[in-house]
Amino acid sequence: MAGTTIHPTREDLLAWAAGPEERLFAEAERLTREVASRTFDMCSIVNGKCGRCPEDCKWCAQSAHHRVASCDAHGLISPDECLRHAKACEAQGIRRFSIVNSGRRPTAEELDGVCACFRRLRQETSLELCASLGLLDEAALRRLAEVGVSRYHCNLESSPAYFPRLCSTHTQADKVSTLLAARRVGMEICSGGIIGMGESETDRIELALTLRELEVRSIPLNILSPIPGTPLGTMPLISEREVLRTVALFRVALPTATLRFAGGRARLSPETLDAALRLGINAAIEGDLLTTVGNTVAQDREHILRAGYRL
Repeated sequence: MAGTTIHPTREDLLAWAAGPEERLFAEAERLTREVASRTFDMCSIVNGKCGRCPEDCKWCAQSAHHRVASCDAHGLISPDECLRHAKACEAQGIRRFSIVNSGRRPTAEELDGVCACFRRLRQETSLELCASLGLLDEAALRRLAEVGVSRYHCNLESSPAYFPRLCSTHTQADKVSTLLAARRVGMEICSGGIIGMGESETDRIELALTLRELEVRSIPLNILSPIPGTPLGTMPLISEREVLRTVALFRVALPTATLRFAGGRARLSPETLDAALRLGINAAIEGDLLTTVGNTVAQDREHILRAGYRL
């Protein structure tokens, strides 16, 4: 296994996982230095619509199925408020900005409102635009593309086998259909998952392989922050070592992908953050993340530059 191929098989990845950890970490560091992009990609998001979601995702504070005190539900954000958030991000050197809505999909009126927001962003900022609005069809995605959205996000969350244990109101196949429709209208696609929801390391490998099969280039990696009132609210936190192993396995599975730290990383120690950057993380979502607290740009810049990345 000295020097992995660019497309390791499932058996290769299981062998990396079962072998000496120092060998896995060394290979991930090598690929990060020699193959992955050394330009760090920072993006940010705004919660365009929060709460009252009809889906029953077990981790999510925004689901109407759960009793969560910390979710401040609100309707669709106004173009003025969206622009205020976007300009604040742009002023900090962030190049990509996304509107993220709760719900299975927007109503026709909500889609009109989101498109109005994106038109303002395209006219008054130089940001690259993304959207994460649920399970959309090709017609809705084409409308987004027409107002300047260049990337669509829809997380697969976990392995195909484990996903049904996390959500019963839609399937992972529904998510894949949305991603493929986004690609057909000319968008890039962004998809990743959450670790620490009770899945096995093999499930994490299967998620990485599914993303590779779909040729996803931007992959957010979230760490579960258990939220009281959700079915996963009492889930024990995964260890920082497990986080690092996951980053390393994803880098070995996806040597050229952009691995993006997302929700949950605020609890990690500075030493673990630095190690994650060495092992494969070369992107991050900045700011607060929907219903959990994120990291500040200034904090992240320090770690990013110390790891030798360009901004």
